[in-house]
Amino acid sequence: MTQTWEIYALRYAVLDRPAGDNFINPRDDHASSMPLDYYVWLLRSGKQDIIVDVGFNEVSGGKRGRTMLRTVDDALKQMSVDAASVRDVIITHLHYDHAGNLDLFPNAHFHIQDSEMSFVTGRHMTSPAMRHPFEVDDVVAMVRAVYGERVIFHNGTEKIAPGITVHRVGGHTDGLQVLAVETERGIVVLASDASHFYANMREQNPFPIVFNLGDVVEGWRFLHHLADGDEDRIIPGHDPLVRERYPAVDGTNGECVALHLAPKPEKG
Repeated sequence: MTQTWEIYALRYAVLDRPAGDNFINPRDDHASSMPLDYYVWLLRSGKQDIIVDVGFNEVSGGKRGRTMLRTVDDALKQMSVDAASVRDVIITHLHYDHAGNLDLFPNAHFHIQDSEMSFVTGRHMTSPAMRHPFEVDDVVAMVRAVYGERVIFHNGTEKIAPGITVHRVGGHTDGLQVLAVETERGIVVLASDASHFYANMREQNPFPIVFNLGDVVEGWRFLHHLADGDEDRIIPGHDPLVRERYPAVDGTNGECVALHLAPKPEKG
């Protein structure tokens, strides 16, 4: 019998942003607001918890003008997660908003793609434009974890646990990985920043932080393949619509939603 998982999106920060800033190609509504939500994700099966990405901390968030609603540690505690007890953390990529709290998980192994680690420690980081979304302290923390034998490297598609696989798609960064997670409603795909918004995929118009544009486009096709063509089973990385579409967890004031459940019926 296949192991199934619950999936929760936990919002911890926001950024108000003009819609035009979220797309490579210009849109007519350039001046309208299209904010970003910042999430970490919790996978839960029985008593086993796996964390996907670790968010940013107050220092890097403040430096970049992001509004923190709560710390990632507090968000996890609201879901009864003790970060120190977590054994596995999947890092989709090493941008500041996905890898800024590695120290919260002193007993975890970090799962990352080979190509991402090569990317963040190689020649591309000599370019200010390329390294801007990274924090050097986060990269150094991951290197220290490598030397501490706490990093599990993956090359392409690999199984993390029964019902969970990671898949390298690249594009946004060279080693960006997405997850396919078996749930009660079928495979749910955590796209992370393979698509920041539903609209990036739907309009075929990428978010402007891109390492390889061709891989971004191919990544969208692969996401739909993993989800059997069902957009409702693809979860973008920063879209506030995620919290509108999925049921809120009781007692979280809508800051945590359950992605393993079916989307709420559309209004109207």
